[in-house]
Amino acid sequence: MRSFFKRKSVRIGVSILAVSFVLWAFLWPLPDYIESPGSADNLSAFVKIKNHPDRKKGAFMITSVRIAQARPVSYLLAKVLPYHTIEDEQSVTGGQSGATYMRMQTFYMQSAINEAKAVAAKAAGAKVDKKYLGIYVMAMQKQSKFNGRLKVGDTITKVDGHHFKNAFGFQRYIRAKKVGDKLRVNYQRGTKSGQVAAPLIRLSATKKAGIGISLTDNVKVTTQPQISVDPGQIGGPSGGLMFSLQIYSQLTGQDIRHGRKIAGTGTINPDGSVGEIGGIDKKIVAANKAGATIFFAPYVKPTKALLALEEGHQTNYQLAKETAKKVAPKMKVVPVKTFKEALQYLKTH
Repeated sequence: MRSFFKRKSVRIGVSILAVSFVLWAFLWPLPDYIESPGSADNLSAFVKIKNHPDRKKGAFMITSVRIAQARPVSYLLAKVLPYHTIEDEQSVTGGQSGATYMRMQTFYMQSAINEAKAVAAKAAGAKVDKKYLGIYVMAMQKQSKFNGRLKVGDTITKVDGHHFKNAFGFQRYIRAKKVGDKLRVNYQRGTKSGQVAAPLIRLSATKKAGIGISLTDNVKVTTQPQISVDPGQIGGPSGGLMFSLQIYSQLTGQDIRHGRKIAGTGTINPDGSVGEIGGIDKKIVAANKAGATIFFAPYVKPTKALLALEEGHQTNYQLAKETAKKVAPKMKVVPVKTFKEALQYLKTH
C-alpha cells in the first residue's frame, strides 16, 4: 500500500513539474522580441469616403510585421524558422514601456494617415486644408533637461514664441543655438497647455544642440469630401504609400488596380516622396500569403557615406526583390521613390 501511494506521489510530482515546464516555456517573458511576417490587409476596410465607395475588383493591401515579446519556445523557434528574427528590447521599443511604445506607434500611424490624405486628395484635385499643429514628443532622452517636464504624447507648438510650419523649421531653429542655451517650449497635453524652460544638451547623433527628443509631425488635415481612416490595431508610419493609393482610387473612381491584388509599404512625406521602412522581407512573405501579385517597395539611393559605413548595405527594394525570388517568384516587385511613380506604374501597366 505504501509503495502504491509512493508511486502515485511520484506521478503527481512529475505531472506538476511537466505542467510547470510547459507553462514556463510558453508563457515566461524574455527581454527580447520576435519579429515575424504579419498580415496583408485590404485597405478598403479601413478607408471610408462618403459617396465614394470602393467597388472595383482587386485590392490595395497594407502589410505589417508581427512583433511579440519572446517566450522560451518562440525564442527557440525563431532560431530555425525563416523570416523570424530576434531583436533586443532597445532596438524595438527604444527602452520605452510597452504602453508608451504602443502610443508611439499610434502617433506614427496617425501622422502617416494625415500625410496620405493630403497627398492623395491633392493629386485627385480634391479640396485640402492642412494645418500644422506642431511636433509630437515620441520619446525623451534620459539626459534631456526637459525630461519629466515634457512627456511622450505632448505636442510642442512653439519654441521661444516661434511656431513653424514643419518639424524641419523647429529643428533648424534649435540647432542654430548653443549647448546650454535656455529654450522656452510651449506644449499641448490633451486639452491643457503649458510652458517649460530648460537648457539644451549636446545630441550624441549630431553633436549639435537639441532638446533630446524623438519626434513626428502633428498635422490636422481636412478634406472635401471628408476622408475617414481607421487603421485598427496596425501602428507605425509604413502604411503611408498604400493609404495614399487607396484614397486616390476612391476619390477619383479610377480603376487603377485592374482586378489585381497590390501590396506594398513605405512612408509618405508631404512632398509625396516615399521613405524606407524595416522588415520588408517579412512583408513580402505576408503579401505572398495574401495573394499579392505586385509589391511596391521604397527605393532611396544610398549615399556614398552610408555605403562606406555599412558594407553590403541593401536598399528596401533590393531586399524585397531578393526575398521575392525565394518565396514569391511570380510577384512583381516595383521600386518607387514617390507616390506619383507608383501611380504612373499602375496607370501604364
